[in-house]
Amino acid sequence: MINCIAIDDEPLALTQLEGYISRVSFLNLVASYKDAFEAMKLLATQKIDLLFVDVNMPDLNGLDFVRSLVDKPLIIFTTAYPEYAVDGFKVDAIDYLLKPFGFQDFQKAADKARRMFESTMSDEETIFVKCDSKVTLVRLSNIKYVEGMSEYVRIFLEGEDKPLMPLISMKKLEETLPTSQFMRVHRSYIVNLRKITEVSRLRIIFGNAYIPVGDNYKEKFMEYINSRMMK
Repeated sequence: MINCIAIDDEPLALTQLEGYISRVSFLNLVASYKDAFEAMKLLATQKIDLLFVDVNMPDLNGLDFVRSLVDKPLIIFTTAYPEYAVDGFKVDAIDYLLKPFGFQDFQKAADKARRMFESTMSDEETIFVKCDSKVTLVRLSNIKYVEGMSEYVRIFLEGEDKPLMPLISMKKLEETLPTSQFMRVHRSYIVNLRKITEVSRLRIIFGNAYIPVGDNYKEKFMEYINSRMMK
C-alpha cells in the first residue's frame, strides 16, 4: 500500500483527486489539504510515500513546497498551467497531470508511482507476514510497535488504522526483527526504537497508545534512552 496525501487549494479539484485515489487499490489517502503549510505538519511526523501537489497555490506554491522538503516522497504535480512542467521535473517529480485530467491519465501516473515505489522497496528491509489467506509485504520502517496476543500478534503500522494480525508468536517475531531497530520492552510489546518520540513514567507514547515498559525490560530500555540523552 502506498501512503499518499493530496494538496490543492481548489475544493473541486481536491474532491476529484480524493475520488480518483479511492478508486486505485494500492493507494491509501492519509490526508488531504488546501494549503502546503498544513501538509508540512503531517510530513514532519509521518512517513508519506507519494504527494499529489497542485503547483499554483497562494502563500506557498507547490514547487517551492517540494523544494523545501528534505526527505522527499514521490511527487506528482497537478496544474492547469503547462509552462510549469519543466520546473516540475527539475525538482524530480515523477509525473505531471495537466488539468483537467481524467481517471485514465491519473491511473497511468499512479501506476508509474507504484513501479518506482516497488523499486525503492527492494532496497529497504522488509518482511512478509501472512494474515488469513493473504501475504503482505511490510517495510520495517513502517512498523510502530507490536502487541502480543494469546496466539497471534498485532502489528501497528504508520498510516494504517487497523493492525495486521498474523498468526505468529512474539518470540518468533522478536528473533526476526533486527535488534538495532527493535526492542522488546514488555512481555506483550516490541517497539520500533526509531519511532519513539516521547516517554513518560516508563510508558512509551505512540499517539493515543501508551506502551508500558516492564520491570524485566526496564534496565535495558533505560540504557538505550540514557545513551542518547542530551546532557
